[in-house]
Amino acid sequence: MTTKIKSNANQIRSRKEREGLNIFSRLPAVYAASRTQSRNFLELAGGLSVVEWRTLWDLAEAGPLTIRDLAAIQRADHSLLSRALPEMRKKGYVTMQRDARDGRQTIVELTEQGRAAYDTAAPVMAKRRAALKEVFSDTEIREFAGFLDRLEDFLRVPAEDLLAGQMAQEDTQ
Repeated sequence: MTTKIKSNANQIRSRKEREGLNIFSRLPAVYAASRTQSRNFLELAGGLSVVEWRTLWDLAEAGPLTIRDLAAIQRADHSLLSRALPEMRKKGYVTMQRDARDGRQTIVELTEQGRAAYDTAAPVMAKRRAALKEVFSDTEIREFAGFLDRLEDFLRVPAEDLLAGQMAQEDTQ
């Protein structure tokens, strides 16, 4: 004989409410939704990938950049860009050459074809940013970015340091 297991709606609702405030569990869902929306906009704007778009945008606004500079601007992993850039070069969007001053660095530059791809996508992506400003004011966006900076700083603290700080705090109580 099997026993029918019954879920408790109040416990489920309570757990969902607590998880709604769990920043750690919310971030992956927000990131995934942002990437999906970006891909959808970019598909309508000519089919660029998110990495391609970000790179073209950075190069269009800041001029030739090293891979290190691109990674810093995008807050992305250097290796992600190193893998994406050869394909962007094959598509004719960018050129890549060794920095004459520092041979360890590669300078990435926008081509005419890359500029055309950027010019096609830019108005569509600008509409996305404008739509966000219908949800959040400029002040709220700046405030939110400040919260993200603080969260990022926190997330870069080594676990050992956080545990040691927590244990020291518990010892004083």
